[in-house]
Amino acid sequence: MQQVDLDRVSEWMSEHIKSLQGSVQAVKFDVGQSNPTYRLDTSCGSYVLRCKPPGVLLKSAHAVDREFRVQRALAGSDVPVPTMLALCQDSSVLDTDFYVMEHVAGRNIVDPSMPNTTRSERRAIITEMSRVLAAIHSVDVDAVGLSDYGPPGHYFERQLVRWTKQYRASETENLPAMEQLITWLAANMPADDGQRTLVHGDFRIDNLLFAPQEPDCVAVLDWELSTLGHPYADLAGVIMQWQLPPGCEGRGLAGMDREELGLPSDAEFIADYCARRGLPMITNFGFYLAFSFFRMGAILQGVKKRALDGNAANPEKGLKLGAFVPHFAHLGLGSKDWRT
Repeated sequence: MQQVDLDRVSEWMSEHIKSLQGSVQAVKFDVGQSNPTYRLDTSCGSYVLRCKPPGVLLKSAHAVDREFRVQRALAGSDVPVPTMLALCQDSSVLDTDFYVMEHVAGRNIVDPSMPNTTRSERRAIITEMSRVLAAIHSVDVDAVGLSDYGPPGHYFERQLVRWTKQYRASETENLPAMEQLITWLAANMPADDGQRTLVHGDFRIDNLLFAPQEPDCVAVLDWELSTLGHPYADLAGVIMQWQLPPGCEGRGLAGMDREELGLPSDAEFIADYCARRGLPMITNFGFYLAFSFFRMGAILQGVKKRALDGNAANPEKGLKLGAFVPHFAHLGLGSKDWRT
């Protein structure tokens, strides 16, 4: 497991974060499989340090500098983000890039069925998710200095090439379902409709923090996969997550009585999102959903490869997650004819 040299971090923080002096204590968050994250406790308060994992990494992966940049750009916008304090790209400090941000107190909801909450509370929280997602996609990227945050061109074509390459780089065995899904996505690529917005890349309820007693979102976290691209990728990512098994492991809503729980159907969530952005209902949503399953399968394959190579944040969990790659591929193939 990656360790933090507290003496070096403390010295660096005292130089780069005003009014911070004294010793630092670190506690590693036991979540996430990508960039190790720590709470730093000091006499001045608590902070969060997020860094690249150790070892040989895939090109363009674990871009903590991009995470820092986008969250700093969003300060003061309708998208709630922690305050970014300092970015370190000096390898003499921790042997890897990292950044420090404010620690935001809030509720981290892992299970979207939200047991032990009321129907009205569940509905309010999911409504807030829709609001925040629409806010991300409504950011004026020119005004906040992010006009160059992603390359131009057809987003899904570009992403299919990127994630196929990432998948090949971390492939450990041949999976026929993944091969079929890659082929189908390439053959059924929709025309570019001109939408180009900021996209989060991994928008789901457990990457949001909510106020302790209210449904308000106080921070959107984990911007590693953010870029400029097509907003339907984020929207389909939410719907993809809900197709998974319920509970803290699957983190989905498959088979659950959403009406009884006070949760919107997929179609209701999509309609609410489209209304917020002034868009018509989306045709060919099955492609976007299938792509989301493919991309998540490719991400989990990378998690598995890092676990096998010994540089995952949690190797045991990484291997467990990697075993689901074939399942995601099959779900992707089953999404081709998805209907609301």
